[in-house]
Amino acid sequence: MRNRFQTFHTVFSILGSLFIVLGVFLIFPLAIVILSGELQRGFTTVVAFLLPSIIAFSFGIVCRFLFHPGTPDRLQAALACALGWLGFSAIGALPFVWAIHASYLNGFFEAVSGFTTTGITMFTGLDQMPKSILFWRSLTQWIGGLGILTFFLAVTYRGGSAHMLFGAESHKTAMVERPVPGLSNTLKIIWAIYTGFTIFIAVGLSLAGMTIFDSICHSFTALSTGGFSPHDASVGYYQLTHPHFVWIEYILIVGMLMGGTNFLIHYRILNGNWKALYDGTEMKYWWTFIIIFVIVIFAEKFIKLDTFSMISLNKFGPWSVIERTFRVVFFQVVAIITTTGFTTQDIGSPFFGQLAKQLFLVMMVIGGCVGSTGGGLKVLRVSILVKMIRREIFRLRTPRRSISTIIVDDKPIDVNEVYRVGGLFFAWVALLVFGGCITALFSRLSAYQSLSGMFSALGNIGPCYIPVTIMGQLNPVIKIGYIFGMLAGRLEILPVLLLFSRKAWRA
Repeated sequence: MRNRFQTFHTVFSILGSLFIVLGVFLIFPLAIVILSGELQRGFTTVVAFLLPSIIAFSFGIVCRFLFHPGTPDRLQAALACALGWLGFSAIGALPFVWAIHASYLNGFFEAVSGFTTTGITMFTGLDQMPKSILFWRSLTQWIGGLGILTFFLAVTYRGGSAHMLFGAESHKTAMVERPVPGLSNTLKIIWAIYTGFTIFIAVGLSLAGMTIFDSICHSFTALSTGGFSPHDASVGYYQLTHPHFVWIEYILIVGMLMGGTNFLIHYRILNGNWKALYDGTEMKYWWTFIIIFVIVIFAEKFIKLDTFSMISLNKFGPWSVIERTFRVVFFQVVAIITTTGFTTQDIGSPFFGQLAKQLFLVMMVIGGCVGSTGGGLKVLRVSILVKMIRREIFRLRTPRRSISTIIVDDKPIDVNEVYRVGGLFFAWVALLVFGGCITALFSRLSAYQSLSGMFSALGNIGPCYIPVTIMGQLNPVIKIGYIFGMLAGRLEILPVLLLFSRKAWRA
């Protein structure tokens, strides 16, 4: 019989290794402290990163010393995954507390939002913040893009246990084949593509005229589909300050699409198979969703011409207004459906009509592709839900004994996976309703605003219909609810729920 304490030993031994990795990451912003001249204003930011790094290292070493490593089973891997994300956020919040004097709850919220690549922010006045803090915000999203465990496994590969750990964090890729045999090779390829694309986006933004610091930060948060920006106005900042902002926006559109697309598709394209862009069920749904949303929102804008649009048409001419409107709509549709959350125009502003605002909520639920850095329910799962409806209609008009297996890309979907998709969708709806009710109960926000907050948190989006200036002043109960929603959305609910199960810890 397995030792009743084996779960604790296995889980906290893994956590020890993870916290050592976090200690290393916390040292990186110190380079920005030196390069940006923050040392001239004192040692506040140095201490703000050095002390958390020491804490992470110390906690990691203690865990490795006190707890005996073991090969985790599926349950232990899920527990380690959920606690790892909580622990990273708990220590990752300390730089915000010590450097800019944020409350711990707001700092913890920001760290969770970063590591889960959600992008909801508690902070305003970003343009005046220390660059090291802005860099740390972006770095948390880059780390969280593919996952803290996948990075850890890519550099430390733990043999048989790696498969369980990878599955606990990356079950969103469960229906996707690996690009090459062997988990170690798969992880190295994924991270090589991820790093290469990050550099590609950063270089493109720099060539478009963005500062090196801003291009690095935005490349981190575009590919990770996180959406943190060094500026309060997000990407809209460059419309006011930069002559080549159009190029910047289109480069970021490409970067967001890269992040929201299955990385197996990227691997196939890099190997010369361009048909991968459209030959699968998920990719067909993916492009169809984007095209339909852009066309509908663009059409609504001109069907309901407002006063601003009429003035713009008279002042700049039709073609200029059409191009600008298309670019804003295209950018915002991609930003929302990939769950990146950059904005060139506030999605709650009068620029977007009521239909557009409803469709943005739909996009928050759909999210990116399976095997991408995007959040949401995932496009492939939406396609399975559609096929489930078609199957039920088929069964109504055919004999009961008729075989009605769900087929995706010429492969039958296992019935257990179908059940899991249905269960996950129900859990999503339940959490959306719960979050909306909590927000409405503990605030004076409208029903529309209250519901959008949990849509944003659970879908790991960022933008919602709650103004940023109000977000930091929300009741702590709402913030805690959103923190739970962000973690549940990133880890797909089940690992987070396991933390509250006594039987899971006694197993």
